[in-house]
Amino acid sequence: MHNVIAFTVFGVDWEFFKPYIVLGLALGGAYALSGVGIVVLYQATGVLNLAFGAVGAAGALICYWILNHTSWPGAVAYASCIAFGAICTFVYGVLLGPAFARRDPLVKMMGTLALALILLGFMAWRAPAGGAFNRVLTLPTSKHRFELAGAVVNWTQVLTLVFAVVLTFGTALFLRHTNLGTAYRAIATDREITATLGVPVRRVEASAWLGSGVVCGTAGLLLADLFTTLDYAALTFLVISSLAAALIGRLRSLTATLIGGLTVGVVQAVLTPYESLTQYRTAAPFVLSIIALLWMGRHREVVFSKTAR
Repeated sequence: MHNVIAFTVFGVDWEFFKPYIVLGLALGGAYALSGVGIVVLYQATGVLNLAFGAVGAAGALICYWILNHTSWPGAVAYASCIAFGAICTFVYGVLLGPAFARRDPLVKMMGTLALALILLGFMAWRAPAGGAFNRVLTLPTSKHRFELAGAVVNWTQVLTLVFAVVLTFGTALFLRHTNLGTAYRAIATDREITATLGVPVRRVEASAWLGSGVVCGTAGLLLADLFTTLDYAALTFLVISSLAAALIGRLRSLTATLIGGLTVGVVQAVLTPYESLTQYRTAAPFVLSIIALLWMGRHREVVFSKTAR
């Protein structure tokens, strides 16, 4: 009786929701990881990378193939996922980044959408969707479970959340206290002036693509484990949740991006047990990002200049 009273508040049975909240925090951590990678790349290059999910999904499939069709150590397979993300985004950024540098933001974004569709088509060719639910990528950390506050937690969930927090605040310190971070912020302010000051803009942008790719591969590996299936189409479109986290941070604030990612993950998870609401989980990122943008912009004033007579 006391347990019911302790964990049932305002008609909500927290004992029932604990596993969903744990999963939501883990998923939210992965969304935040991706969101931080998206924000930093956008700040450094002006590119909103829509291929984030597709690159991570392709890397996870490569990892799965190595684990199941070769005798290579597992560490090589996991590293290959991260390496693929880094190499793929780096090559794209080096080859096509300069060509898109002076184009409109919409054109830059469509270029990454083309990359996502190419990767999606390649994955559909090499790994037909019919067997998607038979492909499972399980990290060694998922096999070790423990109980925390009455909820069963595995180490993949813990590491995902820890990585998200460490990456967020580590990146904030990097941008503030290193020369490369200063160059990122300068390019975000004005690319042309930064170039005239002697900053090697292309090399700085290439490093942003490389770092973003490492985050992309890591997020793809973690999400494939958390979702317990290698449905590459679903993993590709998880970029929507990551974009929502980035938009909640207004493509500037890393802390707000972290909070946004965790919020999206938890909201999506707690809607799962409700049959009438679970079908609307995919709309949660859009709704939350709209609410956040409206809330953060509520004190803005629109000033109309008067024409001199």
